[in-house]
Amino acid sequence: MKRIIATWFSITACIGGFTSRAFAKIEFNRDIRPIFSDTCFQCHGPDEKQRKSNLRLDVRAEAMKPAKSGAIAIVPGKPEKSEIIARVVTNNEDDLMPPTKLHKPLTKQQKELLKQWVAEGAEYQGHWAFMAPTTPTIPIIQNAKSIIHNSIDAFILSRLEKERLQPMPEADRATLIRRVSLDLVGLPPSPQEVDAFINDKTPGAYEKVVDRLLASKHYGEQMARQWLDFARYADSHGFQTDSSRQMWPWRDWVIKAFNGNLPYDQFTIQQIAGDLLPNATRDQIVATGFNRNHRLNGEGGSIPEEWRIENIIDRVETTSFTWLGLSMNCCRCHDHKYDPFTQRDFYSLFAFFNNMPENGMIQGTSNRAGGNSPPVIDVPTAEQETRLAKLKSEVKTAEEHVADAAKLLQKLIAEWESKVISQSVGEKNAWDVIELESVKSQGGATITKQGDGSYLASGINSDSDAYIITAKMPGAAVSAFLLECLPDPSLPNQSLGRASNGNYVLAEFEVDVMSTETGGNPVQANIVKAQADYSQKGYDIASLVTGGKKRQKGKGWAVDGPTKKDPRKAMFVLDKPVPAGAMVTITLKHDAVGQHNIGRFRLSASTLPAQAVNLDGKSDLASVRAILKTPADKRNAQQKSEVEKFFRTTVDSPVRRADAELAPAKKMMEDFEKMLPTVMVMKEIDKPRDAFILDRGEYDKPKDKVSMATPAVLPAMPAGAPLNRLGLAMWMVDPKNPLTARVWVNRAWEKFFGNGICKTTENLGSQAEWPSHPDLLDWLATEFMRMKWDMKAFQKMLVMSATYRQSSKITKDMFERDPENRLLARGPRFRLGGEAVRDQALAISGLLAPVIGGPSVRPYMPEGVWDETSKYGDLRGYKADTGDNLYRRSLYTFWKRTAAPPSMLLFDAPSREICTVKRSRTNTPLQALSLLNEIT
Repeated sequence: MKRIIATWFSITACIGGFTSRAFAKIEFNRDIRPIFSDTCFQCHGPDEKQRKSNLRLDVRAEAMKPAKSGAIAIVPGKPEKSEIIARVVTNNEDDLMPPTKLHKPLTKQQKELLKQWVAEGAEYQGHWAFMAPTTPTIPIIQNAKSIIHNSIDAFILSRLEKERLQPMPEADRATLIRRVSLDLVGLPPSPQEVDAFINDKTPGAYEKVVDRLLASKHYGEQMARQWLDFARYADSHGFQTDSSRQMWPWRDWVIKAFNGNLPYDQFTIQQIAGDLLPNATRDQIVATGFNRNHRLNGEGGSIPEEWRIENIIDRVETTSFTWLGLSMNCCRCHDHKYDPFTQRDFYSLFAFFNNMPENGMIQGTSNRAGGNSPPVIDVPTAEQETRLAKLKSEVKTAEEHVADAAKLLQKLIAEWESKVISQSVGEKNAWDVIELESVKSQGGATITKQGDGSYLASGINSDSDAYIITAKMPGAAVSAFLLECLPDPSLPNQSLGRASNGNYVLAEFEVDVMSTETGGNPVQANIVKAQADYSQKGYDIASLVTGGKKRQKGKGWAVDGPTKKDPRKAMFVLDKPVPAGAMVTITLKHDAVGQHNIGRFRLSASTLPAQAVNLDGKSDLASVRAILKTPADKRNAQQKSEVEKFFRTTVDSPVRRADAELAPAKKMMEDFEKMLPTVMVMKEIDKPRDAFILDRGEYDKPKDKVSMATPAVLPAMPAGAPLNRLGLAMWMVDPKNPLTARVWVNRAWEKFFGNGICKTTENLGSQAEWPSHPDLLDWLATEFMRMKWDMKAFQKMLVMSATYRQSSKITKDMFERDPENRLLARGPRFRLGGEAVRDQALAISGLLAPVIGGPSVRPYMPEGVWDETSKYGDLRGYKADTGDNLYRRSLYTFWKRTAAPPSMLLFDAPSREICTVKRSRTNTPLQALSLLNEIT
């Protein structure tokens, strides 16, 4: 145990630690701030409401003010007169600081550090992360044998020389290509790629590998994996039923952005405020889905305004964590206990996100929704774009035909009026019995024509008969068909059907059209409306509507045969008219219930427009006749409108035919648009809402009004930046902002080396760990901005360094001195994440389906994975996909927040209910059991 403790002190000394031996002079940020932040700021920090004894230790002037008793916490140069020293060394438990109940006693070494710091003058420093990074001088390495590939190595070797440690030699080539492949694309190299690298003796062999990986389409997937954690991306809303949502187009934007090497400043601006950019493209608007990935509540009794506020607060916290590396959560209710951020700062940031049209609850995601509905945008694929363009072209053509016909409208109405008055045209029934060319039974029944134009089935009554009917359409376009089922003495119970009880079940009414428009090939028409004068319970006529719907087995249209012996009729309206003179094949299918075939039937057609068709088929002119008695030049606007409407919707003419062409064309386009993928995005309302500080963070307790502003302790917004989300985004990537570049390069370092230079990559505030290489961190941040935020170039610099290429072999002495490899005397070695574990298995086995993007998939999962969280809603009963979808990369696995993929959770993936910027790395027996036994 003594040896462990001694080792620990040795480590902390060499990494920035707590012993005065390690440094000639105490440095506040490195040595003292961590002590204050961990043990003192909770009671004596920025939060005025929680401050004890009116003592503030985070500000030097405040710490040196005399108390009422005359005691002074810190007297520079005089630790013996400083109350803080007296309190930390006392044996009196009542006076001891920090209090025993806090369970954070200071070590002997920490007390000595405090004494030395006060003795040296108690110099304070601004928090290192809140000061703009400056470009430090690159160290000069004394050892001529040291391998330096770029400036990173100079900083690392300089520290190793001070610690008298030697770096490890470069890893063998098989190890190196595996390491860099897993880091850059998340997949292992193929045997051919390994062999090619081993056998490539040219000086630039490794760089060629790096360039190939950075250009791979899988690079974007690997980069996006962590970003989805930041954005709390999921395929469900969270809460209660946890129903599904469609946000995968945003995920695909992220992959595309990384693959296209979108500079990090633009990557940032587009996700925070892409919708506010001048002439914003669809991609830039889709990017704002980052701040729409939060949970949405649909629980009964929830208060819309409360959840609107919760959504905005989530956006503030997520944006702060992701780009600033700061925990702003505390400030929702009170001033921060550790960092110099106030409640006003928090709600000033809140004001930037307060102006979106939403009420905080789950609503429909139609892009045509209005009012307070959350904004969404259509995101068609390339194929869908082509189809949509064609449909729009068809609508435009139809509109031109309507415009041309409209020029003739008044002339045609006048001609029609004279005929109506003289001949009573238009009062006949709009259904005309069709003269059928042939009627055949697939089941072998005999079909006989009757005198009234109907057909009677007799003889064999098969289990699933189909009547195949062919007919030529009349000289006008047909919009609908009427099927009349008639009773007959020859049928059971003298009813309508051939079943023993006199019933029938019509499973399908199928219409195939052959015309010059179809190239002479049969094309099936869609039934968009089916209506009957009677339907049996559970066997409604609506089940025969097609329009791409999947047919329900065992269902159809039935009429209670034993009790309903009256004639029955059903109307079938088509999605677009059958051209005049076309050949039509109509199939009446009866395969839902055995031997339930129609006994006697008659078919009619209507040439009325679809919207004017009804079961009765009447075209009553009574109301119009009254108007026609008034001379045309003396009719008022309403009368003219009624005549025109009747003419356009009822009378066969070039105008009606043009209208009939336009209506289905528009409907097809609208129906297609409804099927397009959509994604929730950000959008500003016309008039900004007022924002207020909320007492204790409660939505219904507003206090002081606040305006949009960035935290006071950080630099102001850049000159000329608009006061909205776009201005906030510009401030995030302003070179004067000390955090954004630091945060990203620190997390990039963690990605490739296992730990950040500042280990607390999730928090660069006052409680952050002192960086192991502060000068290197500043150099990387300034270099990243000098590179114009080029993420690929920056990562190439990291993996090209000799530091990254080292062997990860470890000696006993090296482990004792630096167990976490913070000094980088050896290469990185740490466990793969959950997605990479699964993806590596798929890749090695040859099963991986390398498709990029698209809707989320459902691979193999443990049985019952959604059962406990999906008793209601649209995600009940998990069912695995088939084919390639079983073997897509884990990035694309459907993510249900209340039941996230178990194998991912076992390997430390978050549930994605909130922003997570750093995953833990654990090693548990469940992980081994999962790899051995789970179906995945």
